[in-house]
Amino acid sequence: MVVSLEFTSAFEMLDFVQVVSDHVGQTLGMDDDTQHYIGVAIRECVINAIMHGNRNDSSKHVFVEFSTADGILTIRVRDQGEGFDPGELADPLAPENLLKASGRGIFLIRSFMDDVQLRSAPEGGMEVRMIKRLP
Repeated sequence: MVVSLEFTSAFEMLDFVQVVSDHVGQTLGMDDDTQHYIGVAIRECVINAIMHGNRNDSSKHVFVEFSTADGILTIRVRDQGEGFDPGELADPLAPENLLKASGRGIFLIRSFMDDVQLRSAPEGGMEVRMIKRLP
């Protein structure tokens, strides 16, 4: 199964992505908690793509792909921004960052998924690849 989405950088699209994510989870037989945590991870990813990657530029797109193979759900989220060095992400658990209003998205994504990779995409922009092992 492969489901591909492409949409403009608009926060209004978050609910649409959530509906698709929930449907994919139900189709794959995931329990409600797993669906919820995957949904949070995708939501954080798409928010980052819109806000940080595409800098709220509605002329730029966000790409989300769900695919399954060999008992693994792979989700890719890509933006059309300039990208960043994942090694320079601040530690959200460091004392100086605990009270900051942002900076926990990647931390949450890594907490909820089995594997997360951040890379510059060959097509341009940043890509987050998330893996969840299926039950």
